[in-house]
Amino acid sequence: MGETPRLIATDIDGTLVRDDRTVSPHTADVLARISARGTPVVLVTGRPVRWLKMVYDQLAEPLPAICANGAVVYDPVADEVLRADPLAPQHLAEVARRLRAEVPGISFAVEILDSREMRHEVHYPLRWDVDPDGMRPVETPEELLSAPAVKLLARAGEQDPDAFVALVAGAVAGLAEATHSSSSGLVEISAAGVTKAAGLAWYCDRLGVAAADVLAFGDMPNDVPMLSWAGRGVAVANAHRAVLAVADEVTTANSEDGVAAYLEKVFGVG
Repeated sequence: MGETPRLIATDIDGTLVRDDRTVSPHTADVLARISARGTPVVLVTGRPVRWLKMVYDQLAEPLPAICANGAVVYDPVADEVLRADPLAPQHLAEVARRLRAEVPGISFAVEILDSREMRHEVHYPLRWDVDPDGMRPVETPEELLSAPAVKLLARAGEQDPDAFVALVAGAVAGLAEATHSSSSGLVEISAAGVTKAAGLAWYCDRLGVAAADVLAFGDMPNDVPMLSWAGRGVAVANAHRAVLAVADEVTTANSEDGVAAYLEKVFGVG
């Protein structure tokens, strides 16, 4: 990478936002200054589209977003999904079959309609129901798995997140991708080949930006493909050990505006 990157890609939770899920005014100002200079800033997140508004409300302007761990590319200005890469119903059914056989008591939810709606089994534990209107319980597995889903979510009580994702990944190998971005044992499953890196690569190709010219920030295992793909991958100090292992550099923690602090040095916008 040269001195100045051509595109900034940043994870949201645990990276850009603080632990109270707010974007500091300082961080919002730094992102606005960089965007005003003509350098695109893209949010790359595990969040669904419907959970972006609470971030956009804290920014000077809404930023393009790659959601659902790379499965959805979203233009907030036009409120348009530019690309979606979901799990087909037959693949969902096979993933669920394999996991039910492997993990007793597992429960599922799906992100459908380009992640504008979540359906979940009645016994699936909801941990962050910020938009109850966008969530709907279903009575049967057939209904749950009847529509293409940009993400399948799996829980089986309290689990060690790294051990659980390894178990799930082994069970769905060759059929789907499994990762995690939480400490509560939630596994996030996407179509084969769908990662944050793949979604970001598609978006960058659309803009004519090479991977070598991308500066990316992250904190959790679902960020590892993106940080490995980008010309410069930066972990926040609070990052998971897997992220710290692949990062080119480490900035201060999310609670200390680590992304903004790093960008100030690179762009001189302090």
